[in-house]
Amino acid sequence: MTKTALVTGAAAGIGKACSQRLARDGIAVGVLDLNLAGCEEVVSGIEAAGGRAIALQASIADRGQVSAAVEKLRAAFGPVTILINNAGISNFIAFEDLVERDWEKMLEINVIGTFIVTQVVLPDMKAAGWGRVVNISSSSAQSGSLEQVHYAASKGAVISMTRSLAQALGPMGITVNNIPPGSIMNTIMSEANRSRFQISPAQLAQSLPVRRLGAPDDIASACAWLVSEDSGYVTGQTIGVNGGRVLS
Repeated sequence: MTKTALVTGAAAGIGKACSQRLARDGIAVGVLDLNLAGCEEVVSGIEAAGGRAIALQASIADRGQVSAAVEKLRAAFGPVTILINNAGISNFIAFEDLVERDWEKMLEINVIGTFIVTQVVLPDMKAAGWGRVVNISSSSAQSGSLEQVHYAASKGAVISMTRSLAQALGPMGITVNNIPPGSIMNTIMSEANRSRFQISPAQLAQSLPVRRLGAPDDIASACAWLVSEDSGYVTGQTIGVNGGRVLS
């Protein structure tokens, strides 16, 4: 029986790559983002390659929008038992310039949004006695990040949420893991922040043990394993896909 996945933040970058990879693996995919046109483009590519997908629009911080989108996905492909929580926001603000609204917005999307989407799809996983949740956190939560105190803290919360959910949902047959990407190019965040890099991409690549920068497909490959049957004994883990930027 074909499994159904929901990928958030899926109109571009890591979410797009995850949607494409899961579809190639025979999984039906809900491609969700605020950018509906981008989702529709991703879906067209998946369908042209023989996969199954549906474009969905929602703000992950709005429970009503998320519930409506998940209902559309269920109606199209059945219960949702795979979730990639990829949607998130990022910006750079010096600590002394941060105000409460900066924190509220960051936590609203990166933490509360992740909570809402997971809670909305959870009944399907519980009913199936099987589920896979992969949260995309950030290596900034592990190393810290200059002028990103609020962002790094929000992603640190995602890592802690992962560990707690793994304990809560494991008895139901549901695994929960997280991937903190590092040095991944060709994403919305990396392109928006390219001017802030203190060294060139080539210099950054040479600073990594693997001597190259990452691509969205690197994250998608790790997600593909974490949502498969092969990873059933793996839960509550932080799987660093960062070229050795952060060593554990």
